[in-house]
Amino acid sequence: MAQGHLHCRHLLFIASGGRILSAVILMFALLLMALPAPMAIAVEEPHTDTGENTPVKMLFNFEGTLDTAVIPQRDVTARVVPWGDSQALRLDFARAQAWPGIDLVPADGPWDLSSQAWIELEVTNVGKTKGRLYCRADNPGADGKSNCNTGSIDLKTGEKGKLRVEFHRKTSAPESLRIFGVRAGPFGTETKGATLDTSSVTQLVIFVGRPKTDHSFVIDNIRAGGSYEAPFPPVDPDAFYPLIDEFGQYIHKDWPGKTRSLADLKARGKAEEQEMAAHPAPRDRNRYGGWLAGPELKATGRFRVQKHDGKWWFVDPDGRLFWSQGIDCVNFWSSTPIDDREHYYKLLPEKGTPLGAFYGKGSWAPHGYYKGKTPYRHFDFSRANLLRRYGDNWQEIAIDRAHRRLRSWGLNTIANWSDWTIRAARRTPYVGTIHCSSKPIAGSEGYWGQFSDVFDPAFRKAIRKRVANEKGKAIGDPWCIGFFVDNELGWGKEDSLALAALASPAEQAAKKVFIADLKAKYKTISALNAAWGTAHSSWDALLASQEKPDAAKARDDLLAFYTKTAETYFRTIREELKAVDPDMLYFGCRFAWVNDWAARAAAKYCDVIGYNRYKYSVADHALPDGIDKPVIIGEFHFGALDRGMFHTGLRKAKNQEHRAQLYEDYVRGALRNPLIVGAHWFQYRDQATTGRGDGENYQIGFVDICDNPYPEIVSAARRIGADLFQYRLEK
Repeated sequence: MAQGHLHCRHLLFIASGGRILSAVILMFALLLMALPAPMAIAVEEPHTDTGENTPVKMLFNFEGTLDTAVIPQRDVTARVVPWGDSQALRLDFARAQAWPGIDLVPADGPWDLSSQAWIELEVTNVGKTKGRLYCRADNPGADGKSNCNTGSIDLKTGEKGKLRVEFHRKTSAPESLRIFGVRAGPFGTETKGATLDTSSVTQLVIFVGRPKTDHSFVIDNIRAGGSYEAPFPPVDPDAFYPLIDEFGQYIHKDWPGKTRSLADLKARGKAEEQEMAAHPAPRDRNRYGGWLAGPELKATGRFRVQKHDGKWWFVDPDGRLFWSQGIDCVNFWSSTPIDDREHYYKLLPEKGTPLGAFYGKGSWAPHGYYKGKTPYRHFDFSRANLLRRYGDNWQEIAIDRAHRRLRSWGLNTIANWSDWTIRAARRTPYVGTIHCSSKPIAGSEGYWGQFSDVFDPAFRKAIRKRVANEKGKAIGDPWCIGFFVDNELGWGKEDSLALAALASPAEQAAKKVFIADLKAKYKTISALNAAWGTAHSSWDALLASQEKPDAAKARDDLLAFYTKTAETYFRTIREELKAVDPDMLYFGCRFAWVNDWAARAAAKYCDVIGYNRYKYSVADHALPDGIDKPVIIGEFHFGALDRGMFHTGLRKAKNQEHRAQLYEDYVRGALRNPLIVGAHWFQYRDQATTGRGDGENYQIGFVDICDNPYPEIVSAARRIGADLFQYRLEK
């Protein structure tokens, strides 16, 4: 991400509103501190205002006289301008540097923002193009990846909004209260990464990332706000363990809906039957969840996409408009590693008992404590609780209940990563999922692994094999809306895969193809050397070399091969999928980190372009200029800490009511977007309180670990479902 490439520096600016330091004093201060970059004098004294709901601490509002000449400006011009009835700071960003920006430093030492929940600034895009502005709050040692928190905002020309940096706090708990194998414990974030000590915020970095055009923003009223209270009560360290009860819940806190006994667990299951009976599926829906009251279009017996009345839609097999509102990971499991952590749990069942069937061995741990420690033992509290609630035929009952729940909740799609036994009932439309691995590009990298070498014959063979495995299942099934293939690949920046190929060994297929393209273009190695500024003695020497060229000098060739790689990836998958099922929709790879070159390649071969978008809104989600294709949101979520879970997930809410409102706002924003044909929540049930194999332990479910639905978000889904089609048409 862009914030990972900015270096933490102290920057200087002078406050005038009542106190201007002389040059002599300033020089003395700099010499005294003996720092490699100058210390800062604040623009103004922070003060506390009282907002409508929460106290606000003003950090900068740019009133008075500000000498912007002393603000270090990295490829950006900063100047105070009249703004409404007051003044603001205008930032005109150029493109000579990758991360142009400024730093704003408090006058009297680090800010203590322990009682606040976020930093926010008012931003207006006064430039000629759409742009994204970042704000990063730093501790000492911030590098964009650790000791900092970052927020951003996308704004069209003339648009204004509020850029918010949400605080993700470092734990302040003593070592005896810190737990491992999780992203966060009850007293703060346990893992390394982008966390912040809110008691010592040393600077704000305002920047744009890798701009392709000039950008201009006006910023004003930078403030810290929101009320922060520790979500978990203090615990005597001597009484902390065990911290998880027999149902998989945190012991040292109570909350509404907590399961307190086996009788309580069973009673809640029976009560839900009555609740669902009182809330049947929305009216005017056909068997697929399509809109019977809407226009009747061509029925093909399969799901397809069509633009209707200026907006993209799915059309269901019966010819009815369909907009996919669904949930990922509709399944039964939520296992958690127990190796080295047996003392965390109050009552793990004996092996050989019915509940003992839910022990297992885990081999997936791409990150966190258990990386490199596989296989590890794990236990699944989720399936254990389903057995406790429903008895020996719990799986059959849970499958039936999952389908009835989705209809009652106003939802119409079983989304990615869901259990085949649930999808196979063919009572709710679903998406297909393929993930395959083949030989990677050795020089590539990505959060979930390296990028496949799409020029190696093994890539096509792997895709063909995985598609063949879906025969008799999702292939040809009218209930299958379409297929996602792969997930959140490491597309990097627009030259990354080409550079990765050059950094790979000589036997790398991608490297051979790239060099063959270069031979066809330049004919001689001397011509290539002249263009790239290299000194390879021969084409064979280039093949043997793993050094990367100057990216700027080789840019055109790098972009050409990157595009070829991306197009080969999407084309190969499309060909193999359509060869077996020509009518199946192809949704792409669920972009999380993407650039325009990869997006354009996807648009060329995908029927619908899939994005995982963990933002507060996708109402303005757009494709690169000139592309008009349907988009599906494969993942989003919000979480809160008011029901016993330790981590909010990737986007946080204050509580369950706020989470429900954020969910409704997100989906309605997606409905207003003419490109988006569906949005899928990640995920059906909460992750384990003590984390899955990679440590994720997010409160992101529609149901908790005991299979109890969260009524707030269920109600929000029902509100959306009740007028889903009318809302999309009208808005």
